[in-house]
Amino acid sequence: MSDVFDRIRDEIGKNDVLLFMKGTPVFPQCGFSAAVVDVLSQLGVKFHGINILADGDLRQGIKEFSQWPTIPQLYVKGEFVGGCDIVREMFETGELEQLMKEKGVSLAHAA
Repeated sequence: MSDVFDRIRDEIGKNDVLLFMKGTPVFPQCGFSAAVVDVLSQLGVKFHGINILADGDLRQGIKEFSQWPTIPQLYVKGEFVGGCDIVREMFETGELEQLMKEKGVSLAHAA
């Protein structure tokens, strides 16, 4: 797993906002991934999506890396935020927008 963990760390390090997801940001392949893409889009956050369906090692590796059993998984400035339910709840309460601002992530919408 160390090779996979190195790849995961590398991706987290080079992307301010990173979503490990099923499918791509343009074509999510599960409802949970689509919901997180929608939330990030509503906030106007630029993010990088990684399709875990394209790589079996990565699909299992990210779950072990984060110690979180489900996909999608959102990382902001190197910090694991959570999965779909957490991201959606944080969005609804305004916490996600606040986190983005605290971390210095630019938001394209006018809130």
